[in-house]
Amino acid sequence: MAVPSFVDRVSLHVSAGRGGHGVASVHREKFKPLGGPDGGNGGPGGSVILRVDSDVTTLIDYHHSPKRSAENGGQGAGGLRSGAHGADLVLPVPEGTVVTDMDGTVLADLTGAGTEMVLAEGGRGGLGNAALASSKRKAPGFALLGEPGEEIQVRLELKIVADIGLVGFPSAGKSSLIAAISRARPKVADYPFTTLVPNLGVVTAGETVFTVADVPGLIEGASEGRGLGHDFLRHVERCAAIVHVIDTATLEPGRNPLDDLDVIENELARYGGLEGRPRLVALNKVDVPDGRGIAEIVLDDLRERGLRVFTVSAASTEGLRELTFAMAEIVLAARAEKPAAAAERIVLRPPSADGAADFTIKQTRDPAGEVAWRVRGTKPERWVRQTDFSNEEAVGFLADRLNRLGIEDRLVQLGAVEGDAVLIGHPDNAVVFDFRPSIEAGAEMLGRRGEDQRFDERRPARDRRRAIDAAMGDRGEGETRADVARRFDDERRGGSQQQGPSAYEIGGDDDPDAVAASSWQDDDE
Repeated sequence: MAVPSFVDRVSLHVSAGRGGHGVASVHREKFKPLGGPDGGNGGPGGSVILRVDSDVTTLIDYHHSPKRSAENGGQGAGGLRSGAHGADLVLPVPEGTVVTDMDGTVLADLTGAGTEMVLAEGGRGGLGNAALASSKRKAPGFALLGEPGEEIQVRLELKIVADIGLVGFPSAGKSSLIAAISRARPKVADYPFTTLVPNLGVVTAGETVFTVADVPGLIEGASEGRGLGHDFLRHVERCAAIVHVIDTATLEPGRNPLDDLDVIENELARYGGLEGRPRLVALNKVDVPDGRGIAEIVLDDLRERGLRVFTVSAASTEGLRELTFAMAEIVLAARAEKPAAAAERIVLRPPSADGAADFTIKQTRDPAGEVAWRVRGTKPERWVRQTDFSNEEAVGFLADRLNRLGIEDRLVQLGAVEGDAVLIGHPDNAVVFDFRPSIEAGAEMLGRRGEDQRFDERRPARDRRRAIDAAMGDRGEGETRADVARRFDDERRGGSQQQGPSAYEIGGDDDPDAVAASSWQDDDE
């Protein structure tokens, strides 16, 4: 099996690194049993970046290794230690690489040395419980998970950035011409289709330096797939001018320079996008006697078409100086109109699932055919990915966030009833919940370890005990706590005939404080 040395089309599958998980940790130190939360955050995952490198001329590396992955972020740790950042994966590509999705939509056209494209962004690291602590949630017993990195499959297509493109029939002398005017050394032989890949050469004309590329195997019918030219015509799309290299010494019957020119122009027109480029004509192989004679015959006809024509010989270098300076003149004019591309940074971001709103809700059906509600949105989908569903407190925190965003109220407005399935996320990996509106014990109380709503409720036993403590300072001589409690109860009853016990054992069955506390606990249950 032949090993390719030049590849200009590849399919590339990349995966960014996953963010590290946050950690739930409590600071521990001698004589400080309750040191507070100190769990660190997870590190972000590495991104996959395409970068234009002037030293790279082919996509062959991605032909052999079409799957690439960036490094994952490190996990958080106790002591407020954050996880390490995952290293970015930088993939060098040649200048002129066009990035498209699998449907053919152009995502980016990478030109200019140093230009970067963030193809897949690394996942965010999860927050540790120290970052989740607040005045109401003083000691969270959970942390957030790191998000998975983006994953995408794209096509890379190389369009060589050359100033001049050479086109012509096989064996017209394009490779010999590049070898004569530059230091490029392409393969040269006396049979058709010697050149199987585009050749690129750097030419110096006076103070102007420019590049020249040829298109191999362009013949009649190339637009229908004949030969190799149609596959490589993309490499002259960026050229400032096109040079027709015409063989004046061909031995094939029925061929002449005018017909060859018409055939090639017809194929260029079918390819499209090259109509406005300046044209030069190089009548090659005039070192052959018959070739010079044919060139002199067609010279006037070509000039009548408005073309600049040069009689050249790649073998003897005749006429090459004039040709290269004519190329340089066109290149300078094109560069003056269009300045060189500056390096830029392109970030590929997938379209938001919710558009301008925070979220969208649509009615759908679950696999069983029952009514379900699909919630899409950047925030709710990200929050679901960050939630550790094995931790009830983390689930409560998620419910808090979704409620504050207004998802529950919107579901009620749309007609959702208790028990309906609520799906959050893409249909391929959605998380399913049962709709339970206004369940405070699950979301609010579990979601905030430092806050219990029962603390805000009226507690008679606690109020009575505090009032007795306050009255102990005014007790008479010889009065016990039981006497103060009995006097307080009498005052509270307004002097009613029902009397409490005159004495009791503190903590016993007849202790009013214990009876009231037991009654409060029964009410809560």
